[in-house]
Amino acid sequence: MTQNFTFEIKNTCLDENYQPSLKTRITTNFANLARGKNRQQNLRNTLNMIDRRFNQLASWDNPAGNRYSVELEIISADIKMENADEAIPSIEVLKTYVVDRKTNQRIEGIVGNNFSSYVRDYDFSVHLLDHNKGKSQFSVPEDFGKLHGNIFKSFIKSEAYQQNFAKPPVICLSVSDSKVYNRTDNTHPILGVEYEPNESSLTEQYFQKMGLQVRYFMPSNSVAPFAFFFCGDLLNDYTNLELISTISTMETFQKIYRPEIYFANTVAGERYQPNLNSNEHALTDIVYDREERTKLAIEQGKFAEEVFIKPYQSVLEQWSAQYA
Repeated sequence: MTQNFTFEIKNTCLDENYQPSLKTRITTNFANLARGKNRQQNLRNTLNMIDRRFNQLASWDNPAGNRYSVELEIISADIKMENADEAIPSIEVLKTYVVDRKTNQRIEGIVGNNFSSYVRDYDFSVHLLDHNKGKSQFSVPEDFGKLHGNIFKSFIKSEAYQQNFAKPPVICLSVSDSKVYNRTDNTHPILGVEYEPNESSLTEQYFQKMGLQVRYFMPSNSVAPFAFFFCGDLLNDYTNLELISTISTMETFQKIYRPEIYFANTVAGERYQPNLNSNEHALTDIVYDREERTKLAIEQGKFAEEVFIKPYQSVLEQWSAQYA
């Protein structure tokens, strides 16, 4: 009989007083911002940027441009293995809430947004690198992303998720600098102009195994498209305010983390290829250590291997095969 596991969900407020817990993936965008001597100012500035962008996009019945503010919660999902003493850190996403100062309402936003996963760190920063060590030609392991995809799908279908969240997640990522994106004639009133890539990426294929499809949109007053990963109907399953909460949150993070793309001096044209080596961009006044982030991804991938992948390997393989 296959061993089962359950998910335990914890909520943490992401405000200017936020301090990462010891179990938080420290490569996560928001956790990186909340470290060091500038941590509180970093968070305050980030949240102010999110609010400004939200009000810019939600401009109707908002003459002063200050009607709304966005509140963020970190959603941590830990895996509890049967007969294990402790739950194992697994997935972290963000949940948005929209505060309407005019009506005094607190409106539920979208869960997902930023996406972090220990097993994904293992797949990309340990498993993929080990597989290609000493090889002249890059290749992808046959089992790449299968376990992670099944864990994520299991999480979305879990009782814990269904009890806490009304809608499926939307995850918003940066575009890839290895692909070319072509503008289409399709325009959405909130998401903006749609782009299509010239080819599929490894990230796209990885997220497909999680049960997610992708579309690329460049919102009004943005300078580059974003990758929106979702299941269902992105354009019709979510309200305007829900979509704006994701755009304003993730555009802010990407301006900090990927200024070469999302704080560029020029707007993406009909044919767009991101350039991470470009110097033609602005910078935020928010401190972010990208080099450290890359090193920590490897460390956290090894952590996942040591506490989850190796100890439970046979159990996980059996569970994943049965789940698929």
